[in-house]
Amino acid sequence: MRTRLQIGWTPADPTPVDTDLHARIDRMRALLAGRRLVALTGAGISTESGIPDYRSPGAPARTPMTLEMFLSSPQFRRHYWARNHLGWRHMDAARPNAAHEAITDLQQQGRLIGVITQNVDMLHTKAGTRRVLELHGCYGRVRCLACDWQISRHRLAAQLEALNMGFAERVRSRGAIEVAPDADATVDDTSDFTMIDCPACGGIVKPDIVYFGESVPKPTVQQAFSMLDEADALLVVGSSLTVMSGLRFARHARRTDKTVVIVNRGATRADDLADLKIDHLASVVLTALADPGSQTATTQTATRSSA
Repeated sequence: MRTRLQIGWTPADPTPVDTDLHARIDRMRALLAGRRLVALTGAGISTESGIPDYRSPGAPARTPMTLEMFLSSPQFRRHYWARNHLGWRHMDAARPNAAHEAITDLQQQGRLIGVITQNVDMLHTKAGTRRVLELHGCYGRVRCLACDWQISRHRLAAQLEALNMGFAERVRSRGAIEVAPDADATVDDTSDFTMIDCPACGGIVKPDIVYFGESVPKPTVQQAFSMLDEADALLVVGSSLTVMSGLRFARHARRTDKTVVIVNRGATRADDLADLKIDHLASVVLTALADPGSQTATTQTATRSSA
């Protein structure tokens, strides 16, 4: 299946922030009690770690690099790599926030099977979560499109630094650098940046990230569906599900009678599929969900009500 991503993203429509948060969290706990979860996460879970997203209400409209642009000319590739040379460091320095840690807690409690993430920031892995399926790849790897030669982003950074002495300092001297969710940075003049080709075959090297306009690999999609089929419920966190790469999992969960709970700031394309939608900070909602004491109290209340 080819996933054609939208270009020129604009923020999602806002939805009312939940004022009856405690009641909705209690309902979420009741809906998910005793169910095996899979989490589907998007950029909104990482905003509290300092990584911006494309879709939250109030986010600036962005036009990211597309695969077609990247492949079209050496000039586009140089421009991209110059920006990535600055932006990836911001992403690498980011640390997991309470929402990532809560997901790890849910897994350690035996309640969460794994995570399907649309993010490339590796924050789930940094938080200690296991069985993380990265739909769109990750910023930490670079590969050749011709021969599949690979190198870590850290090792490549050292090579680029040696070829572009003083480049980062020159850009920073012109003012603050705006960083995008895909480890890109806003830089206008990149004419003096030098990029390398594949040392093995001379081919084009590219971050191991699914670009806008690129396909999510079929084996990755199949693994994601298999993981979801093991679960009883889908917990969507921080994704507007604007593109099919995430929306199809919500639709599959609904078709297979799984519980669907969405935690996201702003509207999503699956709001009408959800058993419950909570518009609030992911860290607040997930921390409450992962709190064993709160879960026990909710379960006891439900048991007394049914007695």
